[in-house]
Amino acid sequence: MRDRGGDAKESGDALLVQAHQRLTWWHRVRSGTLQRSSFRSAMTPLRREVERRLDVGSRCGVPKTAGMCQDILKRREALWTFVQGEDVEPTNNTAERAIRPGVLWRQGSFGTQSAEGSRFVDSMMTVVATLQQQQRSVLEYLTAACAAALRGEEPPSLLPASDRKSKAAA
Repeated sequence: MRDRGGDAKESGDALLVQAHQRLTWWHRVRSGTLQRSSFRSAMTPLRREVERRLDVGSRCGVPKTAGMCQDILKRREALWTFVQGEDVEPTNNTAERAIRPGVLWRQGSFGTQSAEGSRFVDSMMTVVATLQQQQRSVLEYLTAACAAALRGEEPPSLLPASDRKSKAAA
């Protein structure tokens, strides 16, 4: 937005200031120097200001900036999920880190040659990422899954142990 000049630059500059404030406060919550309740209270006027700036940007006369602001406003509730959810970050860094191995694999291998191959890679990447998040062995899981397939049985669960126990109890 800022690179487009004029009213778009003004909207971009104002939104960037608000983004820096949001992240500063969020980092303080994570470090324990700001209580989450104080953070939530402080975010209320900031949210109103960001949404006001997005509204102004949606009418700025620069089509790309206006469209971007309108798209963000359509998803405004998702923009603030991190304020209420303690395990939600205000950036997509976690998601970016999770898909990075797949991106590197695709770049190094030239991708797949079929829809079935793409589905296999998707599934394997999901299994690996899930097991790594749970600090479970990928090799042990795949060995058990292959053994189960050879016996005609269901594969082992990808659910964390705590979820498997609560599901079995239900």
